[in-house]
Amino acid sequence: MTGAELHTLTGAYAVHALFGREREAFLRHLVVCEACAQEVRELEATAARLGSAAAVTPPPRMKEQVLARIADVRQLPPEVEEPTDLSGPGWPGGVGGPGGPGGPGDGARAHRGGSRWARRLPKFALAACLAAASVAGVLAHQWREDAQREQARAHRAEQRARDLAGVLGAPDAVSATGRIKGGGNGVVVYSRSRGEAAFLAGGLPQLPASKTYQLWFDDNGTMRSAGLLRPDQAHDAATLLAPDVRQASGVGLTVEPAGGSREPSTAPVLLLNFPSSA
Repeated sequence: MTGAELHTLTGAYAVHALFGREREAFLRHLVVCEACAQEVRELEATAARLGSAAAVTPPPRMKEQVLARIADVRQLPPEVEEPTDLSGPGWPGGVGGPGGPGGPGDGARAHRGGSRWARRLPKFALAACLAAASVAGVLAHQWREDAQREQARAHRAEQRARDLAGVLGAPDAVSATGRIKGGGNGVVVYSRSRGEAAFLAGGLPQLPASKTYQLWFDDNGTMRSAGLLRPDQAHDAATLLAPDVRQASGVGLTVEPAGGSREPSTAPVLLLNFPSSA
């Protein structure tokens, strides 16, 4: 893949649409290309904003106003179908005859029944409006809470993206790359001026639910936890390492029980030294 082609992959990388060798090649390119690092930072921030929901808070007195206006709304009369006239020749004593259900006197009964239904209708409408207003209030509260959670999650993702891009685009950033035992590649990017390091991995083998990846700082032979590494669905991961990077000589990756360990319980699947030029 040429350098010109790599420059066109910033958008795909920002929305996690690069996989395998293509992603690995772009990660190596991102370390040395400030223009792409800046563009990725902007695109990731935009993607985070697009993923956040906009909360619309209903007016506090909406329910009271709806209930107050119900009394002023004129109810429509019920629609009553005209009875079919079945009287006449061939229908002696039928439904239209004097003694039938459609005969004289039955219309008055229908009218009285319709009047009773018309009197009940406003009560039914009021009950329906009350129920609808209650449901609307509950839904509005749930939507507001969901939107607030999504906004907070998007804000955290945006901040992580900015911090990560800041390390990758630092003028003094240096990197080291290595193969991960079992499959995949890992890259550590270190900026002495910022005192921060980022770790990126591609093609990580999938672990069972009882296991997790954990990063460690190598403090001249003493391993210190640098946090858990959680790959995405494409088995890739990128994270800003924990603070206090300057005293470390490198970074390692191990497979630990779910939740992590206080100290490594297995041999590293990857161990990288910070470049001496850092």
